[in-house]
Amino acid sequence: MSTFVSKIKQLFSPSENGELATSVPFRGIGEVGGNIVRKTSGDRVIWAIVLILTLASLLLVYSSTGSLAYRMSKSNESYLFKQLAFIILGLIIIYFFHRVNYTFFSRVALIIFLISLPLLVYTLFFGVQLNAGSRWIRLPVVNMTFQTSDLAKLALFMYLSRMLSRKQHVIKDLKKGFLPIIIPVILITALIAPANLSTALLIFGTSIVLMFIGRVSTKHILATIGFAMIPVALLVMFAMSNYDKENHRAKKFPEALDVARVKTWVGRIQTFLYSKKDDDNEKLYQINQAKIAIANGGWFGRGPGNSVQRNFLPHCYSDFIYAIIIEEYGFFGAAFMLMIYLLFLFRCIRLYRKCPFAFGAFLALALSFTLVIQAIANMGVNVSLFPNTGVTLPLVSMGGSSFLFTCMSIGIILSVARNVEQLEGSQLQKVEAEVEETAAVNV
Repeated sequence: MSTFVSKIKQLFSPSENGELATSVPFRGIGEVGGNIVRKTSGDRVIWAIVLILTLASLLLVYSSTGSLAYRMSKSNESYLFKQLAFIILGLIIIYFFHRVNYTFFSRVALIIFLISLPLLVYTLFFGVQLNAGSRWIRLPVVNMTFQTSDLAKLALFMYLSRMLSRKQHVIKDLKKGFLPIIIPVILITALIAPANLSTALLIFGTSIVLMFIGRVSTKHILATIGFAMIPVALLVMFAMSNYDKENHRAKKFPEALDVARVKTWVGRIQTFLYSKKDDDNEKLYQINQAKIAIANGGWFGRGPGNSVQRNFLPHCYSDFIYAIIIEEYGFFGAAFMLMIYLLFLFRCIRLYRKCPFAFGAFLALALSFTLVIQAIANMGVNVSLFPNTGVTLPLVSMGGSSFLFTCMSIGIILSVARNVEQLEGSQLQKVEAEVEETAAVNV
């Protein structure tokens, strides 16, 4: 066997004049692939989760874009190749970011945070209007829309992790510890909320969890939650008072309150609280179609590519892709998808506990929490546990700027994991060297 291996190595080794004994492209590709594999490090389970989710994304986007392709006079294959391009680009981004030392993100956190603030202000007043919300700006060269809240979310968690790690000695103090941490959260969420309340609430919730883990005073956290609940409670109370329960319809909306997306928020709350399955309400159309898809799925599903409701369910390739998962793969497929995200969270919590440096631990935990909370919110909306929010399923919904920023987040998490892996390796080598030295002395 060893002779056979040596002959194979000799066959593909350079000759005396430096040329290869066989075709150059074959060895070049092997070298490139080998180098990539050798330089790919970090948590292997997280890498596997990324590959599973992106493969599922490719199958589901191809299956669910039929009606979109028909409306846009395109073929299904065009969206398949577009998604494949996003996946390849996303994997490149993950690979690049995981090779960067995560301490770099601590140094640039403040800069990116300060850049995100004027971008959010510009988006709020001059952004591109899509789906009744000003959440995007259009990049001039590539002619691609870019959701600035994705950048702001990433910047906030970088900056928040940096501040939590540096303020641990005064973390219980109101002025020195709490205010420098909560003010950036308030700024970002206040600028995102008018156009995208659901994303703002998810960011706020993740920030609160991170502050709790970061040993911020419990009374400060509870006070913050109390103040934040005031406008939410007022919104819910107004939605309830502005609904005619006898006639099962919303009352006339006051013109004075018809600002930002308040009317949309109130309508979604009313639909969630009062609508029944037999109501003839256009707001229920999407929800009802998702319920039909779920009912069709049963335990084992209709099979890959056999969804019927993809022809009737709006945004089934993005916001409501989980309903298509249930229809095609059934209860077990949906449960498997949920377990994948929970496994991802478990690995990141494990990484948090193993990371010896506070910034890396907080950063990995913050980015993992926001991705998993977003995934659970999407699943909850699809099965009618939450009001319609418009958030996508990370790494599975059809590609866009959100997909690429998700890949950046995962790349940063793997950067922390790579650092932990290297530290563990160096410590193991040190222990082995000490054992060998002790054994030599004893001999």
